[in-house]
Amino acid sequence: MNLMKTMTGAWIIAAVAGCSSTPHGGSVTVVSPVGVSEAPPATRVETVTETIHGVTLTDNYRWLEGDNSDPAKMGAMTSEVAAWTDEQNAYTRAFLDNLPGRKQLEEELRPLMEVGSVSAPSMRGTRYFYSKREGNQNQPVYFWREGYKGEPRVLIDPAKLDPSGLTTVTWISPSHDGKLAAFGTYTKGDENTTLYLMEVDTGRPLPDVIPGKVSGIDWLPDGKAFVYRNLKDTANPYSGQVMYHVVGTSPAQDKLIFRQYTPDEDGKLATTYGPGMSLSKDGKWLSLYYYTDTRNNDLWVVDFPRWLKTGELWGEYITVGEKAQSAGTAVGDTFYMSTTLDAPNGRIVKIDLNRSDRSNWTTIVPERADAVIQGFDVSAGIVSVNYLTNASSTIALFDTNGAPRGTLRLPGIGSAGLATEEDRTEAYLSFTSFNYPSTIFRVDLSTPDAQPEQWERPAVPVDPETVDVRQVWYPSKDGTRVSMFLVYKKGLKLNGNNPTILYGYGGFNVSITPTFSASMFQWLNAGGVYAVANIRGGGEYGNRWHEAGKLANKQNVFDDFAAAAEWLIAHKYTRAERLAIRGGSNGGLLTGTMVTQRPDLFAAALVYVPLLDMIRFQDFLMAKYWVPEYGSSSDAEQFKYILAYSPYQNIKSGTKYPAVLVTAGENDARVHPMHARKYAAALRAATVSDPIEKPILLWVDREAGHGQGKPLNLRIREVADERIFLMRQLGMLGYDGTK
Repeated sequence: MNLMKTMTGAWIIAAVAGCSSTPHGGSVTVVSPVGVSEAPPATRVETVTETIHGVTLTDNYRWLEGDNSDPAKMGAMTSEVAAWTDEQNAYTRAFLDNLPGRKQLEEELRPLMEVGSVSAPSMRGTRYFYSKREGNQNQPVYFWREGYKGEPRVLIDPAKLDPSGLTTVTWISPSHDGKLAAFGTYTKGDENTTLYLMEVDTGRPLPDVIPGKVSGIDWLPDGKAFVYRNLKDTANPYSGQVMYHVVGTSPAQDKLIFRQYTPDEDGKLATTYGPGMSLSKDGKWLSLYYYTDTRNNDLWVVDFPRWLKTGELWGEYITVGEKAQSAGTAVGDTFYMSTTLDAPNGRIVKIDLNRSDRSNWTTIVPERADAVIQGFDVSAGIVSVNYLTNASSTIALFDTNGAPRGTLRLPGIGSAGLATEEDRTEAYLSFTSFNYPSTIFRVDLSTPDAQPEQWERPAVPVDPETVDVRQVWYPSKDGTRVSMFLVYKKGLKLNGNNPTILYGYGGFNVSITPTFSASMFQWLNAGGVYAVANIRGGGEYGNRWHEAGKLANKQNVFDDFAAAAEWLIAHKYTRAERLAIRGGSNGGLLTGTMVTQRPDLFAAALVYVPLLDMIRFQDFLMAKYWVPEYGSSSDAEQFKYILAYSPYQNIKSGTKYPAVLVTAGENDARVHPMHARKYAAALRAATVSDPIEKPILLWVDREAGHGQGKPLNLRIREVADERIFLMRQLGMLGYDGTK
């Protein structure tokens, strides 16, 4: 799972031009909203008491989980929960929509959020495939070109598939000659992707349609068949399988290659991520993965032509039963692999698949103590390795024996990625940073010192040169040094009075790196600071950094985040009354926990699509996949440390909680909305803060899932909700047109 790779460090924030801050040391003025003068709708209490490992727990809002009578439909929406959700949503809309300046804020946001986007192209022969979204388009359109400077031709326009803007084309996979293209779509953020097939030259759809949350595919060299991953049963997130499909045949005839183990065969493996695959370009070797942990996997390399003839999965064991993450690509009979085996920061090895015993492995790029390998590619004899150094990218080049070939020129400190192909040194570099718009460059890996050629860069209506980016280090509670990015307008005064947003994630080995957002500049122009803490649990500093923030070490994540807030206050960037925190998914667990552990440290919290009831999380949707990250309350030892921090169970009556905006997606296939519903209800019942001045608001988006694929209008509404909520709570005077 990348529980939240879709929740990056990018922060879309804005404030209406002309805002002014309160004088240093002055009071923060909070303006009552228009149209809401009463507390939110009441929630009935129906107490459930249970004893777990000798500890008695009470749950006043179990009924907000939905229908739990059938394990197969755990948490299904009931009519009472639906009515309650509608009532809460109506209150939240009345509260946020009627705040002074809301309309003006949306008008300010729209041109900033209409900034376009473009992806790096996938190269297939002489054809180039990429996505691009123009200003007011709800979803990106997919294009192709004949030659990299060729005339763009529309391949797939989501608006023609669904004028509502709620249908997302989430991936495309062209055949090796670029004549056919498979693509996947889903609707309203449910991520239940269906595969479709089309002819590229004519745009003619083919009859092949494969449902079941289909992942990206790998084509056979002749374009007549492909392998793919999907779910055998979309109602069962643990039914992953790798399949073989011949173009022009019914999916019912597809052959099973590899499947997820069932609980009867192995209960532990049944709850891991299951199978995945990668087919070599020549179709000779099929890499099969089985994910046994959030960051560990088994890996085999199978003779694919033999499987086609005999059905036998005969091949080489590469890493099986190891605590390591390994992934690679076969070029001829040589397998190039990135692995954390005996190298927590990663190394690149070369394996002859005809003699794959570990004693014959050759390390061509050894582990570095000062950098973490994020990925690699092999391109016409060049191995490009993407490193993270202090949470920003560098790309080093080597030949296939490991001899250095230089370092790719990057525009600055930021986040970079490469799109490559095996048959050429031509590649496309994606680069972004807090003060550098997302840009695609054409590069030649054989001449890394050459100036990159800009291929595509959307125009932005802001001046990135007006912003400073700084990286600082601060001590956590146990003395561990943690890095943090700070973004602010040049000339910022450290007077302890700057409205500040602190973002964090801290989980699943996910690295939060610099990302550009045009709409951030309104916040910065208003004197705001944006801070990104690279806390433990993430992948910024390798496997050890991740391990230090998972399972029994999860409290380190919260301590690191609290220490970041304390550092910002101590160094006069802000103060508690002008500090807000934000996080989504696993980051929603972070901010939800901070509300219960340190309600004194900040004025407002944004808790998005969160995990919050950690005693019961594993029973809903696909959450058993995350037990290796968090543990499970079914285990007596893990129950102890989970209960110690689980936000829902640690809400305390009589506490003065900060203002909190909790959101969820009704179609979320990852994190069940029950977390947000129960937490909001319990927090409201417990807080002694004024419900109007320090509200606990809940918004359950009925047209969204975990956040992916939202059309422009919903994203503008979402960001306007965030901004108007925080601007009110952080005392940013002037947002209603007054001083």
